[in-house]
Amino acid sequence: MSKRTLAIIAASFVAIFYAANYSIAKDVMPHYIEPFGFIIFRVLGTMILFWLVGAFFGPKETIARKDFRRIAAAALFGVAINMLAFFEGLNLTTPISASVIMVTSPMIVLILSVLFLNEKLLLSKIIGILIGLSGTLLIILYGKGNAQTATDPVLGNFLIFVNAASYAGYIITVKTITQKYHPFTFMKWMYTIGFVMVLPFGLHQVLRMPIETVPLEGFLKIGYVVLFATFGTYILNIFAIRELKPTTVSVFIYLQPLLTTLIAIALGSDELDPIKISAAVLIFIGVYLVTKPPLKSKT
Repeated sequence: MSKRTLAIIAASFVAIFYAANYSIAKDVMPHYIEPFGFIIFRVLGTMILFWLVGAFFGPKETIARKDFRRIAAAALFGVAINMLAFFEGLNLTTPISASVIMVTSPMIVLILSVLFLNEKLLLSKIIGILIGLSGTLLIILYGKGNAQTATDPVLGNFLIFVNAASYAGYIITVKTITQKYHPFTFMKWMYTIGFVMVLPFGLHQVLRMPIETVPLEGFLKIGYVVLFATFGTYILNIFAIRELKPTTVSVFIYLQPLLTTLIAIALGSDELDPIKISAAVLIFIGVYLVTKPPLKSKT
């Protein structure tokens, strides 16, 4: 089996793990812990896992001092902004709305690739970006949810869009650094720096968490977010990014709305409505135009 095939399989599992994460993380907040406090557990747990696994299975590498700046940027986009915006946004909106908005990431990746990687911007891609972002604007401004679970869907949806933009920035940022260092070496340092970044935001929420009242189910759901939706997905994503183009990796994000919708409806944590469907159609059309390879001219 080729490395490209393995990378595609890895990216597919990332989509599955993330899709389940919407409903599972939503169930944890704010019943057992508040969003930023949840992030402390998520980042700390993942940091420890990477240091342990790296010690036994990773190579003994030393990060060049000049590369810590890029790793810090990756921690900012891939850990701090990404997770803070996602958890707070998910806490305020619904799983399906959040997953639909995340599909905008390939369009943002394209924009960043044009700016920083000298990728060409064709007319069809410009049209795709405009159509996709119109769907995003539709769901941010008009997407509603269950009043009991979506307390502020407009703000929540906007924060999910910030999360999508941050994730796109992360994909662009790590493309070069992942070619230079082993994933375990890179990830343990990224999460260490990321933990320092998120600690001031969530420490007070951790301290007031009623740990004695959290049932086993709550800890298992927190464990899933750490082990599968964070540690597992970041390892698989790093491998995929090393073998595939950034725009190809980001395409797998649009599997998430379908999987998230199935899981959310099955668990009774969300439901479909015309706004979500209309926005999803616009975003999918935009993503298709953005990711469709250009026709080769005949000579």
